[in-house]
Amino acid sequence: MTKIVGVSFGTKNGNNDTICKAVLLAAKEAGCEVEFIRAMDLDIKHCTGCITCVKMLMSGTKNMCIHKDDFDWLAFEMFNADGVVMVDPIFETGASGLFHTIMDRFGPRMDTGNNFISTQIAKGRLAEGGPAAQGVVVPDPAIMSPKAVSYIGIGGSDWGTHVQSEHQLQAMTPSWKVIDNEWVPWSKTALMDDALIDRATKIGQNLAAAAKQIQENCASGKQPYEGVEYQGEKGICPHCNCNDFYMVPGENRAICCVCGLEGELSVDENGVHVTYKDEDLHKAHDIISGKQIHGKDIQENEGKLAEMKKTQAYKDRVNFYKEAISATTPER
Repeated sequence: MTKIVGVSFGTKNGNNDTICKAVLLAAKEAGCEVEFIRAMDLDIKHCTGCITCVKMLMSGTKNMCIHKDDFDWLAFEMFNADGVVMVDPIFETGASGLFHTIMDRFGPRMDTGNNFISTQIAKGRLAEGGPAAQGVVVPDPAIMSPKAVSYIGIGGSDWGTHVQSEHQLQAMTPSWKVIDNEWVPWSKTALMDDALIDRATKIGQNLAAAAKQIQENCASGKQPYEGVEYQGEKGICPHCNCNDFYMVPGENRAICCVCGLEGELSVDENGVHVTYKDEDLHKAHDIISGKQIHGKDIQENEGKLAEMKKTQAYKDRVNFYKEAISATTPER
């Protein structure tokens, strides 16, 4: 049976929980098994940027994090489902702090490109046998499983210009297919907003249909996302539908803040447009080819850092700044 997991980032029994459950009820009505998780109930620690996960992945040792908390449980509840919906309160025009924490913990550890490279390294070491095979663990293939995902941002006002792109960045890491990416302004009364409940119901129906299509594609040997389309409002980015761009000063160059593609900006009577070159589309950060490019860059740079750390000059510089100024902490 197709399974849909819903994750709410809001207060207990509040607007986020309500809208998340409306999506899940629609998916259940469509024949899916559903599971509801409140992110606030979990112990999720911040990523420290220690790069242990990257070093482990790029050595083919295993996929791991230094933290021992509820993140792995949450991640694998989602990895082992067929579809995911996340409903998140809007903080400062963007995603909530807890959503950012979970997004940070996903990458680079749960990046499909990094896990693909790690799988190749691990299998190579196992095939070599002997000392090379010591401590090797092939990443769980569930991490790289195709999945449909939808996001809903619930806003207390009309400040929400970044939430869609920030939500979509989470999907980029595990290469999930975004089906709907909605944000709702002035939604303090979401519980009694029948139009919003109806929209959440439609999002649940769309998610269930997409998850089932992905299952069918995988079972028949097709590409996982063949025929699975984004159902939300079209955005300016013709590749990922993002509306956030970095405009390069002094140039007619726009860089999508989600997929990273660079294009030319134009404006006409029909609005703003960004156009990409066909030969650059393989570089998009949210597809496998782009992820493999990024993963190889990470592998190369981690190798350079590892060699640098062996030098006395590196050790001397680290020690100089370590001793130069000490951090202050509050009295306890």
